[in-house]
Amino acid sequence: MIIDFHTHVFPDKIAKSTIDALASKSHNIPYTDGTVEGMILARERANADICITLPVLTKPTQFESVTKFVATINEKFSSGDKKLISFGGMHPKCEDINGKMAYLKELGIKGVKIHPDYQDTFIDDDGYIEILQCAKKYDLIVVTHAGVDDGYIDQPVKCPPERVLKVIEKVNHDKFVLAHYGGHKQWEQVFELLAGKDLYFDTAYTLHEINENLFKDILNKHGEDKVLFATDCPWRDIKTDAEILKSYNLGKETEDKIFYKNALKLLNMGVNNEL
Repeated sequence: MIIDFHTHVFPDKIAKSTIDALASKSHNIPYTDGTVEGMILARERANADICITLPVLTKPTQFESVTKFVATINEKFSSGDKKLISFGGMHPKCEDINGKMAYLKELGIKGVKIHPDYQDTFIDDDGYIEILQCAKKYDLIVVTHAGVDDGYIDQPVKCPPERVLKVIEKVNHDKFVLAHYGGHKQWEQVFELLAGKDLYFDTAYTLHEINENLFKDILNKHGEDKVLFATDCPWRDIKTDAEILKSYNLGKETEDKIFYKNALKLLNMGVNNEL
């Protein structure tokens, strides 16, 4: 079984323009067209079972429209052989963060995505602290971009390991996921400062860049129970990244935890993928 814990899709009417803009900004080549159906095809090529899609609010005013899109995905694709599960999106400048997080919980949404670079806010900002406090209160997962974003290479990193330390000192939420293996292109600092903390790391946009030995060092220090397979599709191909992880020869027990068992536990899903 394979669960990709970090993917992205967009409404059909804006998928092409969004993908083109992001590809130009980050100098990356997408592996799908950014649509829901494109993601399903990528999932099928990889023989993956579930893809978690993560929307990003670039403006607080997008909450309503993004939540509507998310609810549509979950209603249509959360069961059957085309299984997608979408999280919600939150912005640190949203009004009534508590009310919005409660609403997402009522809709049955399992978590939220935040992106400090796209939201031009450092991760230890009071808005993010409130999001994490509410997530802990309502038992919601929070996934954040962490480390360098290729589209903001000339800007200060908004979610570096040292700022994450400040956050977890204020809010110890055991469903906090740092994308990109704790911090994209900052993996030495991740090893020193964050590995072993009560956090999850996903492997999105990591396996093709990180040194295999460093990956294993972080894994050994952090623990195999706190790592989630993820790709950042459409920016990485699910099948290719799964093959890279398998090439590390971590052993079936560790592979199973990373590929799906840790995700099922975090999502509070049973072995039959039932919520």
